[in-house]
Amino acid sequence: MLKKEALLLIPNVLKVFLENGQIKSFTFDGRTTVKDVMVTLQDRLSLRYIEHFALVLEYSSPEQSHKFLLLQDKQPLAHVVQRTHYQGMRCLFRVSFFPKDPAELLHRDPAAFEYLYIQVGSRWPHGVQRK
Repeated sequence: MLKKEALLLIPNVLKVFLENGQIKSFTFDGRTTVKDVMVTLQDRLSLRYIEHFALVLEYSSPEQSHKFLLLQDKQPLAHVVQRTHYQGMRCLFRVSFFPKDPAELLHRDPAAFEYLYIQVGSRWPHGVQRK
């Protein structure tokens, strides 16, 4: 099961876990949407383009490995937080749509490419050498 840190501890605050280990917190009201968080993360992380990114909910069960649920841009944040709190999920900011040409992404948006590199690099099993 996921750690207790994934649970909501402060009302009207969503924790978003980044690939580099940082956690960004967002306060929200009844009108705040997933897209609002995405735009704020774009600014905070100095990303030029966010079409490859999404907020996802991560969950696991004893019978299965980790699963990810892609969130819709127009989804109210209050609904997302309710799910993370009561179902033990974590909200992650991830590259969810792999670019057709990663070299083009590097040229267009070096910060987005670096985020992708961190995300993919952190998934390699220990002892496996990358070429």
